[in-house]
Amino acid sequence: MKALLDTKTKYFFFGGKGGVGKTVVSAAVALYYAERGERTLLASFNPVHSLSSLFGQNLSGGAIKPVEGVDNLYAVEVEIGDVVEKYKERVTTLLRELFKWAELPVDTKPLVDIATTNPSFHEAAAFDKMMDVVLNEGKNYSRVIFDMAAVANAVRLIGLSKLYGLWLQRTIKMRQEALSLRYQLAFRKEKVMEEIKKDPVLNDLIALQDRYAKVREILRDPEQTRFVFVTIPTVLSISVVKRFIDMVKAYEIPIGGVVVNMVIPPEEIERDKTGFLKSKGEEQAKNLELIDRYFGSLVLSRVKMFPEDIVGLDRLRQFVKELVK
Repeated sequence: MKALLDTKTKYFFFGGKGGVGKTVVSAAVALYYAERGERTLLASFNPVHSLSSLFGQNLSGGAIKPVEGVDNLYAVEVEIGDVVEKYKERVTTLLRELFKWAELPVDTKPLVDIATTNPSFHEAAAFDKMMDVVLNEGKNYSRVIFDMAAVANAVRLIGLSKLYGLWLQRTIKMRQEALSLRYQLAFRKEKVMEEIKKDPVLNDLIALQDRYAKVREILRDPEQTRFVFVTIPTVLSISVVKRFIDMVKAYEIPIGGVVVNMVIPPEEIERDKTGFLKSKGEEQAKNLELIDRYFGSLVLSRVKMFPEDIVGLDRLRQFVKELVK
């Protein structure tokens, strides 16, 4: 793990099956960098945020806030609902512009309502916000750590970096063809040409494509970005990571590795007189062999299971020691 953290990688994405501790791992990595003197941003894109509980302070509201008690550490719980509303306003404006030229008296509200009920609309809005964090906020920090949703959502969100580009290309082409047709049919071509140059829809789409191209370049660059999976030694969690590693590779996102969390320490098994931990330990031992077989050199760290929840800075610092040892 330390070898990965000592690279110059700026953007880390942490994902995994629900309940494996990915928020704790991402917060621990953010704390590690901050306490080394690096200005660090921890951004939660998990719909069910837990950074506020973890740090014992209110980090909600969608604004970046300094984490009390740690110099150089800032955190934000991205409010997806707010992001979706802003994205909805943007789509409404685009549709109005489209229909205005066609001189069609269409009420865009039902169209927008239908579009926004699609789950992919929420992911597109979240991806737009992620671009904001990378391109705008990222300039102010040495490291940016993303705590992602459950791995399926995270991979789909990251995957939009590829699909988004294809959609933009097609939409821009359609708009350019429509503008070309309007120019050909116009009597006052000079006036129409001036309108075309200022077309807000086309200009907005081209600006979006430029942002996408920059983010896409960053997401595909192993010198700048790594996706790290978090798992625990259970068959279900392992199988989820195994399946989604291939998906992340297909989207050309560099893999950082796999953190194995909640491993029962051998000394605790020895101390337990009930036999319960012995049974769980034997099960974990088989699954750890499975992890080695599936992921091999991708395994970054095996972190022991703590007897209490990781809440507060003191316990998080203990977790960092185990993670980076």
